[in-house]
Amino acid sequence: MIFEETKLKGAYIIKIEKLEDERGFFGRSWCAKEMKKHGLNAGISQANVSFNKLKGTLRGMHFQKAPHQEAKLVRCSRGSIFDVIIDLRKNSPTFKQWIGVELTQDNYKMLYVPEDFAHGFITLEDNCEISYQMSEFYVPGAGETIRWNDPLFNIQWPLTPTVMSEKDKSQSDFNLN
Repeated sequence: MIFEETKLKGAYIIKIEKLEDERGFFGRSWCAKEMKKHGLNAGISQANVSFNKLKGTLRGMHFQKAPHQEAKLVRCSRGSIFDVIIDLRKNSPTFKQWIGVELTQDNYKMLYVPEDFAHGFITLEDNCEISYQMSEFYVPGAGETIRWNDPLFNIQWPLTPTVMSEKDKSQSDFNLN
């Protein structure tokens, strides 16, 4: 696994290191030792899959409030997405900053999302499948949503969403308190 820290401290793009031969390749997409070596949360409480039928489907920006914060490892196993995270750590030098990373079935990149970050994505083609490894269980009532186009964050999405939940599109401006 190849770890590349992003401008948001603690958030990493992780690439599968391929061992290739005439059959194809083999590589690790998860290693607790490697995660711990980089100071990342190596606990997995659940694994989730999101399937999205249409290009332009937006999900996010989601996070869980304390004490149920979750770290995520996100990979697009079918299709392609623009994956976005926002640093919500009030004491962080990158508080309120975001990054976007293209994750595709062909680039084998994953995005490690630390606790206290919001996460979302938009599909760049039809029939996208995204897998998540989560450090915490989903807790009803602990989840929060930031509107995809909240001017506080000014996320530069590569295309305008055409499909999203009513909850995702109807949020008020984010309250920093």
